[in-house]
Amino acid sequence: MIPMKQLLLPALLLFLLLGCSKNLPKTAVEPAKIIFDTDFGPDYDDVGALALLHAMADSGKIEILATISSNKHELVAPGMDVLNTYFGRPNLPVGAPKGNAVNLGAWQHWLDSLVAKFPHKIQNTSEVENAVSVYRRILADQPDSSVTIVTVGFLTNLADLLQSAADSISNLSGKELILKKVKKLVSMSGTFPEGREFNVHMDSTASKVAFENWPTQITFTGYEIGSKIFTGLRVMKMPDNNPVKDVFRISIPMAEEDKNGRMSWDETAVLIGVYGTQDFFDTIRGKMVVNENGSNSWINDSLGNHMYVVQKMPIPEITTIIENRMMHIPKK
Repeated sequence: MIPMKQLLLPALLLFLLLGCSKNLPKTAVEPAKIIFDTDFGPDYDDVGALALLHAMADSGKIEILATISSNKHELVAPGMDVLNTYFGRPNLPVGAPKGNAVNLGAWQHWLDSLVAKFPHKIQNTSEVENAVSVYRRILADQPDSSVTIVTVGFLTNLADLLQSAADSISNLSGKELILKKVKKLVSMSGTFPEGREFNVHMDSTASKVAFENWPTQITFTGYEIGSKIFTGLRVMKMPDNNPVKDVFRISIPMAEEDKNGRMSWDETAVLIGVYGTQDFFDTIRGKMVVNENGSNSWINDSLGNHMYVVQKMPIPEITTIIENRMMHIPKK
């Protein structure tokens, strides 16, 4: 007869192995590849969003492929370059629209303050490469279905990309290139289920072209989401010589509505671009419709390729998650 302890030993080893498996190292996950498209100027939540992206890149969670402006204002590209340089990525590709596009600065004058104070090599937005060329070149070089685009500004560049033709960069049209290379689009735009929101309204023609023709999944984080998440008061207490701190220090005192912090529209889009909706948001699937007057409406459809998010995680918790990343100090 086989001794009982010899019968029990294999079972005990199996139990210990299975019981401890949750503590074993997980298989490495390839960092998400993100192109960030921003208006970087009319508001300053763009700064918090770009800081959050750089924090996630430093943690190895993502790879930033490019920072692209949808705004032609001459200080936008230099301002983005300030942030990229501060966070140790001065050579990130930067693009901007060359045709008809919105041209808006920051009324709080944080953009000119950044450019005057912090190191950067780009002097004017007009000197950077055409946004569509940047998109086409970067997408053509990436693996299939690997790129996440996060747009937190006007839809000008995405409409132009969709309508671009095959060229020396790629023999694919813009729409074909998107379908082949883009995994998903995350867009801070619209008010849901219906309303009128700044990013959609300011270039409503481009918004209509983009959202009616985009061939991959789109996740929308609407005005109603970011308007309840206030960040920046802790950022104002960070050490000096920090461009993110400077932007919030300059801007928050200038508006009564910002006394509890700035509404965090763009940061929520980056959060979704990096982590997905996960425990942060629920989603409603359907189709976003851009109306002729620049407003938007919504059609529910369980099989639709669009979805908008609905708050799930308690707002204080998601506020802390976002603000902690906005306060990231770059590696030296």
